[in-house]
Amino acid sequence: MQNGISIQKHDGVHVPILAEPIDEVMLGERALSFTRRSIKKQSKLAAIYKCIEMIDLTTLEGADTIGKVRQLCSKARFPVTAEFSEELSHYKNFKAVPTVAAVCVYPAMVATAKEALAGTKIRVASVATAFPAGQILLETRLRDVRDAVSAGADEIDMVINRGAFLTGDYQTVYDEIVQVKEVCGDTHLKVILETGELATCDNVRLASEIAMQAGADFIKTSTGKVSPAATMPVTLIMLQAILDFYERTGKIIGMKPAGGIRNAKQAIHYLCMVNEVMGPRWLTPELFRFGASSLLNDLLKQVYKQITGRYAYEKSFSLD
Repeated sequence: MQNGISIQKHDGVHVPILAEPIDEVMLGERALSFTRRSIKKQSKLAAIYKCIEMIDLTTLEGADTIGKVRQLCSKARFPVTAEFSEELSHYKNFKAVPTVAAVCVYPAMVATAKEALAGTKIRVASVATAFPAGQILLETRLRDVRDAVSAGADEIDMVINRGAFLTGDYQTVYDEIVQVKEVCGDTHLKVILETGELATCDNVRLASEIAMQAGADFIKTSTGKVSPAATMPVTLIMLQAILDFYERTGKIIGMKPAGGIRNAKQAIHYLCMVNEVMGPRWLTPELFRFGASSLLNDLLKQVYKQITGRYAYEKSFSLD
């Protein structure tokens, strides 16, 4: 079919997957335009708080320990110390620093994170399907998801089968996402495209469409283990795909850029893009997340700067 492909659902019905070609020059120009927005003073502080609320605070290292995950969960619950809040409470424009949206860990650490976050609204996300490569048998990948869900994960971040995608086997990519979604049940599914391995903008658009048709609740740029990770042009492609999908189907899909967003200035650029492309409806943790580990501390430094006019001491915040 022109400008797309056809996928067969399990009931035998063929579904068109639309994939309009991307004008990369115009894409780059439009993405760059969002970095030129100027947000001042109180509006900037509100944007910083909004960014904090949208973070999936993440640790996905081979050296992860129970103690490290507990520390990260403590940071998620209490981003700043009582002393920090006390100091800033004397300024009229201060309000309490919010908690993050979620903590993202490997399946083996889900139970630890659930226990540490008990009694809060912070969600536990878990990477699965043999993150980050996904290069094991499907049944093992599905068992990985089952284990994370059984341990209490609220959200699953899966990786697509890039090998199948890059060889044109789009049906396998679709079918595997469908099966992961079935195993997830009511647990939200974020589908990671690993855009740095997809090679072209047209591939990013096509992979986004396949993931949404297969049942993704969110689509996500990257694992953070491949360069380039999240970029503004790639995120713009995915946001536009979400908007087009919503206008065609009425289904609301979330978006998560992950990897490489390290400071408040970058994060605010992404917020500007979401607001202008999708509208304020998507500016909530339910529909937009940042996958990050180092972003939070820079946002906290900017909170201090915006409120006091001074820069915070480098060691005022815990390392993640």
